[in-house]
Amino acid sequence: MMTTVGAAKITRIEESYAPIFEARTFFADWRDEIVAKHMSWMVPDHFDPASGYLKLSVHSWLIELGGRKILIDTCIGNHKSRKHRPFWDNLNTPYLERLAAAGVKPEEIDMVMCTHLHVDHVGWNTKLDNGRWVPTFPNARYVFSKTDYDYFLAIDRDPQKGPAIGGALRDSVLPIVEAGLAQMVDGTEAIGEHLALEPAPGHTPGHVLIKLASKGNQAFFTGDILHHLIQVYHPAWNSFACLDQESARRTRQRVLEDCAGSGALLMPQHFGAPHICHIDAKGDVFTPRFV
Repeated sequence: MMTTVGAAKITRIEESYAPIFEARTFFADWRDEIVAKHMSWMVPDHFDPASGYLKLSVHSWLIELGGRKILIDTCIGNHKSRKHRPFWDNLNTPYLERLAAAGVKPEEIDMVMCTHLHVDHVGWNTKLDNGRWVPTFPNARYVFSKTDYDYFLAIDRDPQKGPAIGGALRDSVLPIVEAGLAQMVDGTEAIGEHLALEPAPGHTPGHVLIKLASKGNQAFFTGDILHHLIQVYHPAWNSFACLDQESARRTRQRVLEDCAGSGALLMPQHFGAPHICHIDAKGDVFTPRFV
C-alpha cells in the first residue's frame, strides 16, 4: 500500500501478516464481553476467532521525500535465531524483494530510523554475509535511541541477563554501531527539515515517536505505542511487552490526543488492514477513521 503526506510518498513494506499472539495473553484486560461489540470490524483483518489470536502485521514504512529514501523500523530479518519466538525463528521472507518492488534497492536507502530496539523493529538492519552480520543498507545512517541502546547494552553485558532482546542487540544493532553507521539520539530532536523524534517511553525506556511534516500535513510513526487497533478504543490496555505499564498508558493517551488534535495520519507498525488511520476524538473517546 502507498499513501502521501504532503510531498512525501509512504509505502508499506510487509514482512509478515498473520495471527501470532493469543489475545488473552497479549492483553491482560481482554474480555470477551468487552470486545464482542468490536468483532464486526476486527474479523478478519485484526482477529482470528477460530484461534483466539490477534492478527498482527510486521512491516516497515518507506518514506520518499526530497530525493531521500528513509526506512522506519526494519522488522525481524532473515536467518536470525529467535527461539523465544518460534514464529519469528530463522525466517526466510521476500522482504528485500518487496522493497525492490517499491522501486528501491538497499544501497539507495539514506536513513534507517528505529522507534525502539525490540527484535521485530531492528531485524533487517543487518543481513548474513559469509557468516557475518553486515549492514543491509550500507549507505544509510541508522538512527537509534541512546536511552534504549544504553538500557539493552547493560542487559547484554550482564552474564546473568544477556543476551539482550533475544539476541537482536548482537546481530542487528551492534554490527551497525561497529560499522560507524549509528546516530544516537536523546530527547526531542529534529532530523532534517521534515522529521522529528520525541521521547515516548513505556513500551521500552527509550521508545520514540517519529513525526513527519510536509506541506502542512503530518504523519505519526508510532512503533509499539499501539500494537493493535483495539487500543484506540481502549487506550489503557497495555501489551504484556510494555516494560513500564503506567508510562506506556500515559504515552499512548498523549499520542492519541495529539494525533486527533493535529489531524496527523497514524502510522503504526503492527495494525491490520488497512494499516493506517486518522484519529477522531469525542470527549475521552477515540475512534479510528480509515484512509
